[in-house]
Amino acid sequence: MSNQNILNRSMQSVWHPCTQMKQHEQFPLIPIKKGDGAWLYDAEGKRYLDAVSSWWVNLFGHNNPRIKDAIKQQLDTLEHVMLAGFTHEPVIELSEKLSKLTGLGHAFYASDGASATEIALKMSFHYWRNLRSETPGKTNKTKFISLQNSYHGETLGALGVTDVAIFKDTYAPLLTQSAQMPTPDFRLAEAGESAEAFAMRCADALELYVTKHHHELAAFIIEPLVQCAAGMGMYHPAYLRRAREICTQYEVHLIADEIAVGFGRTGTMFACEQGDICPDFICLSKGITGGYLPLSAVLTTDKVYQAFYDENTVRGFLHSHSYTGNPLACSAALATLAIFESDDVLQNNREKSAVIQAEMQVLTNLPIEHMRHQGMIFAFDVVTQSAQFSKQCYQAAMQQGLLLRPIGNTVYFMPPYTISEAEIDFMVNATFDAVKSTV
Repeated sequence: MSNQNILNRSMQSVWHPCTQMKQHEQFPLIPIKKGDGAWLYDAEGKRYLDAVSSWWVNLFGHNNPRIKDAIKQQLDTLEHVMLAGFTHEPVIELSEKLSKLTGLGHAFYASDGASATEIALKMSFHYWRNLRSETPGKTNKTKFISLQNSYHGETLGALGVTDVAIFKDTYAPLLTQSAQMPTPDFRLAEAGESAEAFAMRCADALELYVTKHHHELAAFIIEPLVQCAAGMGMYHPAYLRRAREICTQYEVHLIADEIAVGFGRTGTMFACEQGDICPDFICLSKGITGGYLPLSAVLTTDKVYQAFYDENTVRGFLHSHSYTGNPLACSAALATLAIFESDDVLQNNREKSAVIQAEMQVLTNLPIEHMRHQGMIFAFDVVTQSAQFSKQCYQAAMQQGLLLRPIGNTVYFMPPYTISEAEIDFMVNATFDAVKSTV
């Protein structure tokens, strides 16, 4: 079937995400037929290097045999059972492994990152509510804070702690309001100010706010080390350490949104490790299944879990998703974790990251600034006045067989960990040509 036939049918029947559909009259959809390794292939056989891991989810390449085999084996025994009143081996094993990796426990599952954010926010709110019922007159901790330029998802609770206007402003009347703390994104540092000094200056502002408002604050939600939707805003891990200290001192939960940055993206299994901290909640999704099936999880402390453990049903966490803890998705996640264990992925990524950084030096011949990286996330900002840069750069890259998805004037790479040196060379040089043709 031709590309044209597929895209016509899609335009007539599918409402695509994060998209002004009318723009596809000018910029046609790309019908993808198959994937293999770092590549996507359209219906006519043209291939595109997936430099963004299909929205940051694909860790070990498309058509990965180990993840596929795990799903196939699970499919022969149990495809799904509701997790209310039942359990199964894949969800138990996955929960045990995630607990060992994060230092937290009792995993609660959903299907996407925004839902994980909703779960963490509701758990935190409900924890303090349960605590108040035990201690009448205890301060009413019902509010949340996040970072400026933060992004935590697009459901209503998640949007309430998100600070990206294009996603949030339309729905403002529906949202619970939160306060935003100064972001430690080092691009905003003063001239001559180090990333660490700027991070600590922002942490001082956080402490000032929390000192004044802690009696009403349930939680501080944060994207550790990299604010991805803010144009890959990166910051020093010292901020994580200080935020943990402040939250502990003033009894405010710390929620780590590792949906995009977890599972090796920042150079460690979880970004929180680089601040040597353990949050009260951790939100996981995207790479958890290697990009094969929808799954998200929230893990929390035993202290939080015990606040819900009671004879009274109303004190329980009455939240559910039909496909919570789906066995197929859990099996994909277990296969993904097994690859980390057997293939020394984090060390290999460190070596691969150095190769990508070296290759990217050619990009300094373009009008760019703030070239940066954190583990297997790489970014730079293009100096341009064009409001159409991201669309034009995307189109120019696609013409060369490269999938980029710039955020404003930020071009970034978040490739599958299996990308080869030859593919890195192609990715960087095709990016050079795409950017050069649009500035």
